[in-house]
Amino acid sequence: MKKTLSLILLALFTSFTLYTPVQADALDDAIKARISYYRLTAFNFGQLVAMAKGKKDYNAEKAKIAANNLKIISSLNISAHYPAGSDNVSKKGKTRALPKIWEDGQGVGKIGTAWVEAVAALADVAGDGKAALVPAVGAVGKQCSACHEGYRAKDF
Repeated sequence: MKKTLSLILLALFTSFTLYTPVQADALDDAIKARISYYRLTAFNFGQLVAMAKGKKDYNAEKAKIAANNLKIISSLNISAHYPAGSDNVSKKGKTRALPKIWEDGQGVGKIGTAWVEAVAALADVAGDGKAALVPAVGAVGKQCSACHEGYRAKDF
């Protein structure tokens, strides 16, 4: 009985000691998720920007795919990516999110809503030719810039 209890306690102790170092900081996880979300967004939007600027040949099918990907991305609820304390002051070197994001929920919400609407409009016209793509890409870019200018530090 003592041997069994000792083995159980040893197993529990070992699992806790092995688990603790592996367990990541919750704020770091949120920041990583947030950065991944924006990288995925930038990857898809970048394809559309390249087509709009003539750096890549316009391709209706690829434009529709990238724009629809953005539409799906824009439908995600990313509030869990922004826990309090995951700003660039608390987590210097890991994020460029300014504390103002948490202070100005209404402003961030307005830009976010406008971005979602611009992305939906882009998805509607992305396959209709470069002439339709260019202004729609510009409208999405305007919303990206509005958020970056107000809520993102220039560097780490």
